[in-house]
Amino acid sequence: MILVFNDEDNVKEEVIDDENNVREVIIERRVGFNFSEVIIIMLIAIMFGFLLGNIVNFVVFDKSSDNQELEELVTTYDNIINNYYEDVDKEELIDAGIKGMINYLDDPYATYFSGDASTSFNEDLEGKYEGIGVEVMQKDNVITIATVFSDSPASKAGIKVGDVITKVNDTSVDGKNLSEVVELISGDESKNKVSLTVMRNEEELTFSLKQGEIEVPVVESEIYEDNGKRIGYIKIEMFSLNSYKQFNSALKKLEKKNIEGLVIDVRDNPGGYLTQVQDILCLFMDKKTVLYQLQTKSETTKIYGTKKSIDRDYPVSVIINNESASASEILASAFKENYNSSIVGINSYGKGTVQSASDLNNGDTIKYTVQKWLTPKGNFIGDTGVVPTDRVETVLKDGETLSYENDTMLQTAIKKVSE
Repeated sequence: MILVFNDEDNVKEEVIDDENNVREVIIERRVGFNFSEVIIIMLIAIMFGFLLGNIVNFVVFDKSSDNQELEELVTTYDNIINNYYEDVDKEELIDAGIKGMINYLDDPYATYFSGDASTSFNEDLEGKYEGIGVEVMQKDNVITIATVFSDSPASKAGIKVGDVITKVNDTSVDGKNLSEVVELISGDESKNKVSLTVMRNEEELTFSLKQGEIEVPVVESEIYEDNGKRIGYIKIEMFSLNSYKQFNSALKKLEKKNIEGLVIDVRDNPGGYLTQVQDILCLFMDKKTVLYQLQTKSETTKIYGTKKSIDRDYPVSVIINNESASASEILASAFKENYNSSIVGINSYGKGTVQSASDLNNGDTIKYTVQKWLTPKGNFIGDTGVVPTDRVETVLKDGETLSYENDTMLQTAIKKVSE
């Protein structure tokens, strides 16, 4: 996977777009399924077991009432494969069956990811991918290196920001769009190695690169001066499996520089793993503090911090917008209700449910809603989102890019912790 940046639209995207671009908070990932929880998950396991085993006859069912309920579906599958008048692709038929069951749930956050979409979804959540470690952008039909990730194959080879890509594996990129160039770099022919030719200060350079595991940076930090105080700033792009590690590292570096307040920015953060936001909250809230609550069909459970005491007592403000969803809303709610933080921006997305993701035997993924989450005080934000304490909206003019000078949300958040 290569990250791409379309300068004309000012949008960062992945090579493989997720058609179901929904907001997530994932409580867990599973391999294998629990029948007592979700009967349809067992059906999927049985059907994929059939596919992988390449067996003509299905397994003998235990004559329990639960398994008898599945026989009709399995028999239907068997009849179609053996008796339908045209050839049927077994894998596509199973895909259709799974999609049908997921659609039946009438759950906007239940999704079946197959093939490349499953790979992309999992890479997003894991915060790692196989690639060369660059972001590329296109402007005026020129493909340029926009970012080089540290400690990546591209970084080690000497590729630099601003290099203009002219060839990929000796194929000219002249006349090709951004997606086509990215496909050349990351496609099947470049699975292990890729040759990249670039122009740098009128000099043509060629690099031979071997793809490696890239940790995607999802946290960035900065220090601002306001009212004679040093204010730390941390932006969290999403809550992938490496978010807590990167956040904790950034926070420690800021604290070594004697910050007196902190701004946490989760604008446009679509969510991610519940464990990651919980670990971040535990840096600021002790074991007597309710971080959030989880509600199932039958019970509500309060989730507390894990530490006996917390040394941090400096003010914190959180910036949100209407694309701050899921785990981002859990973070903002906890700081609002527990830490007396200023929440700056506009109402968040409003996603108050929790999903569980399960990996199927063939590498595909399903996810479905298992719980609601509530704020520390028991409020459900699914209807309105998190309501800011300080309503501020940043509006950019045509062609204007976001910066401190025009970011009224950031300016307000800094003011709130430097007063």
